[in-house]
Amino acid sequence: MPHDTTLIGTIVAGLGVAFLMGALAHRLRISPIAGYLLAGILVGPFTPGIVADTGLAMQLAEIGVILLMFGVGLHFSLKDLLSVRNIAVPGAIVQIAVASALGIMLGLWLGWPLEGAAIFGLALSVASTVVLLRALQARDMVETEKGRIAVGWLIVEDLAMVLALVLLPAMFGSRGDEANGAGLLQSAGIVLFKVVCFVAFMFVIARRVLPAVLHWVAHSGSRELFRLAVLAIALGVAFGAAVIFDVSFALGAFFAGMILGETQLSRRAAEETLPLRDAFAVLFFVSVGMLFDPKVIVEQPGPMIATVAIIIVGKSLAAYAIVRAFGHAPDTAMTVSVSLAQIGEFSFILASLGVGLKVMPETGRDLILAGSLISILFNPILFSLAVKRIRAEDAATLVEVEEEAVPEPRAPRTVLIGYGVVGSHVVGLLRGRGEALIVIEDQKDIAAEAEQTGATVIVGNATKESVLRQAQIDTAETLLIAIPEGVEAGAIVRRARAINPRLLIVARAHSDEEVADLARRGADHVVIAEREAAARMAQRAMLA
Repeated sequence: MPHDTTLIGTIVAGLGVAFLMGALAHRLRISPIAGYLLAGILVGPFTPGIVADTGLAMQLAEIGVILLMFGVGLHFSLKDLLSVRNIAVPGAIVQIAVASALGIMLGLWLGWPLEGAAIFGLALSVASTVVLLRALQARDMVETEKGRIAVGWLIVEDLAMVLALVLLPAMFGSRGDEANGAGLLQSAGIVLFKVVCFVAFMFVIARRVLPAVLHWVAHSGSRELFRLAVLAIALGVAFGAAVIFDVSFALGAFFAGMILGETQLSRRAAEETLPLRDAFAVLFFVSVGMLFDPKVIVEQPGPMIATVAIIIVGKSLAAYAIVRAFGHAPDTAMTVSVSLAQIGEFSFILASLGVGLKVMPETGRDLILAGSLISILFNPILFSLAVKRIRAEDAATLVEVEEEAVPEPRAPRTVLIGYGVVGSHVVGLLRGRGEALIVIEDQKDIAAEAEQTGATVIVGNATKESVLRQAQIDTAETLLIAIPEGVEAGAIVRRARAINPRLLIVARAHSDEEVADLARRGADHVVIAEREAAARMAQRAMLA
């Protein structure tokens, strides 16, 4: 060909085969992540057929990590980060220590030197940013208490790995140097100084400059320019953080998103970056699959099983015990522990560094890659099992409450489903008029906010008949469904109508298809926000 097409070929091979394998996984009703990982194995250097450029794939995957962490930062305020510091900081440190100790014992048992075993254990202790966030986002948990603890935990792990990546070459790159101890302290001091400088820069300078730039672009009226500005800020801050301050791309992108998350344009910025976030996140999983050599399964079955056990069982049990020790509920502990039961990008970097410093054998890198692939593959399954168990416990709690004959709340005129952006405004209006109101909310931390308004709140899934009956839907006059999920809303409408045929049901929708479905299931009125806004604007224009 007249010019080099390696980059284009890598993108085409990665996304094309990922689409085919992802579609097959969806057809088989398993996580699409399994398909993406298999796609990486198929286009990797260890299997026959198409071979994509592994180095380019890893760099493209890094862009996905940047955009994903930027998106999380948009929804994660400094207040949220500080609110979980008491559990995230000590929890992450203890969990890293436990997982590292298990990895060291395995490495020593395999006959490796202590230095190599230490790097191996450290690589097994840090979770993947992409996997953790995709799991939380898929279940709308990022902004819950569970999600805030998991993300805060992840940030502490990233900071610890940044420190390790700088200190390891100083420790093992010049062994035999008498000044090694002094050099190590100096390197640690420099790293901490750079991290402090980066945080100070973001909150003193960038906090004023970046929102001003984005507001100026928004007022220009150009959607294309706004999208370009968001991407330039996300990628530019991440790259600058890594080059100038020696922190990770992910950490730099997270702080950039957190700064912009305080502005009114945060939601629009998140929407503009969503398609690219999804595409590059897929390339991340493909890149993991490309690094995997299937021979390790045959040649090292025992060590591989032990490695996977440390990642999935050892780390999970440590995280669960830590969260419970700090007084959090079992469902929170279970969510955090399952979120961390996998390894990813930092683990690969540490493995490559250990091999490059000649302190860890290449077998260690192969085991880390195998452990990463298998843990990422099983993580969605473990997450689904954890969510089902949490819901089962919630249902059992509801049964116990009914058996204890707790006095029922005063018969309400109105039952509201969902205390989100729309639901909170509805509660404010109805409570201001003194109406009796029951709110059903399935997220405990959001339900706690609703209770502060004085409304009666039931924590549970409103698609379950038992929850609707606990809310006395059979005697209510009006049901307001404020959740944005059309499928769940349809199930709620059908069950509520069967319980109380005289009930007035008002729901929200986002499309004509959802309107038709809700009406068919029994909704009396369906509100589309865009149409309501248009009607009010037209009404104002006619009155002018």
